[in-house]
Amino acid sequence: MASKVRVRFAPSPTGPLHIGGVRTALYNYLFARKHGGDCILRIEDTDSQRFVPGAEEYIIEAFRWCGIVFSEGPHVGGPHAPYRQSERKGIYRQYAEQLVREGKAYYAFDRPEELEQMRKELEQAKAPNTSYCAAVRKKMKNSLTLPSAEVKQRIEAGEPYVIRILIPENEEITVSDGIRKTISVNTSTLDDKVLWKSSDGLPTYHLANVVDDHLMEITHVIRGEEWLPSLPLHVLLYRYLGWEDSMPFFAHLPLILKPDGKGKLSKRDGDKFGFPVYPLEWKDPATGETAMGYREAGYLPEAFLNMLALLGWNPGGERELFPLDELAELFSIEHVGKSGARFDPEKAKWFNHQYLIRKSNEELARMLMSLLEQKGISYTGGMDYLIRVCELMKERINFIKDIAEQGLYFFRAPETYDAQAIAKRWSPDTPSFLNEICGLLNSLPAFNSPAIHEALHRYAEERKIQAGLIMVPLRIALTGSATGPDLGELMALLGKEEVVKRIRRATEQIKS
Repeated sequence: MASKVRVRFAPSPTGPLHIGGVRTALYNYLFARKHGGDCILRIEDTDSQRFVPGAEEYIIEAFRWCGIVFSEGPHVGGPHAPYRQSERKGIYRQYAEQLVREGKAYYAFDRPEELEQMRKELEQAKAPNTSYCAAVRKKMKNSLTLPSAEVKQRIEAGEPYVIRILIPENEEITVSDGIRKTISVNTSTLDDKVLWKSSDGLPTYHLANVVDDHLMEITHVIRGEEWLPSLPLHVLLYRYLGWEDSMPFFAHLPLILKPDGKGKLSKRDGDKFGFPVYPLEWKDPATGETAMGYREAGYLPEAFLNMLALLGWNPGGERELFPLDELAELFSIEHVGKSGARFDPEKAKWFNHQYLIRKSNEELARMLMSLLEQKGISYTGGMDYLIRVCELMKERINFIKDIAEQGLYFFRAPETYDAQAIAKRWSPDTPSFLNEICGLLNSLPAFNSPAIHEALHRYAEERKIQAGLIMVPLRIALTGSATGPDLGELMALLGKEEVVKRIRRATEQIKS
């Protein structure tokens, strides 16, 4: 085994990348960084039937956005190129043929209808294993049952065939897993999996995965628990190919569960409850259907990664916010749990809020400026104005887009007013109060928050009315609703002329 830690993330380009896949890549990346190793991106595109155009580009862009940087991969190159399995197809056949020569695999010529008939007969017989296994292979059409001359003739004639691994009978396979500890499986439960197909000249995942991990000197395989059933087969392949001494360390990660904890998190859950399950927006090239993405929803990449890191792993203690460098320092396989981690969409928003409020107002203002340009929302006051808007709003929002949606009144006068707030707080006397306040505001020599607050409270005392009877209607007139940032700060930012204009307009339009 290589002395340097080398891990890989090996997605199939069959569609968008689920956040469970991003988390797997993140754990590999953190593990490699902690140990001064390499993290490799390998595209496992041997399943030509399920290949989706644009999926590989999507995967690479998703990692670019969230900040996971690979040491090697199809987009950066490296000493073990190529990193797409479809470009490595010439490599795999030699290993499949080697296994056949050594009696550890065999050619099989069974047609699909013959395989289906086999399964039906096994089901009717209530066989414990209804797959192509040791109990039935001697009854099928393969190089174990056919004369060698006929096997050669069939291959030379171009008859389709596959190469299947020869699983030993009734043997216990035991392997250590970094999360599950010791795993033991009897080979009687396994089937003779296909390793290579003559129809397209491509290997199946199992052979390609093991061959590439060996040739790329992968020391640790950290992947999802859906690959646990394949682990005994992969262990056998390492043994059969003579690579048992260099077999990597395995760790199988728990699932990310639905918000209710019942079952694996799916796109359907996101659609149903209105949250993303993909890092980026994805448009299905076949159906045209668009699925939400964390980037487009307004999540900060550092918040997204921090949230994912704690879905299944806990560094200990109550602290929850960790920059990427610190996550790498703290990460350990030993602290990854066995049980599935329940996804909480509200917690995801909380993470984003925490990272957002820790950014400088200047940085948030630049983000807001870009968003306003995209939405075609104009404003005056330049960057200084946006900095003040962000300063007033950052504690109240989860996403920068919330300012453009909830705080549109910073950029244009409200066109409608909250009917419920009006019914509660707008009385027949309100217009006269507000018109008097307009005169008061116009007379202020300094239009800043302290001066505005002092003037409003003095007015309420002189008129012997509750401050709320003034403040809430004022806020409704300025923002269209009864909520928002500090009223004095808001008015000072909008400016005397705009404030008076909005109050006058509201008194004309709102009827109590």
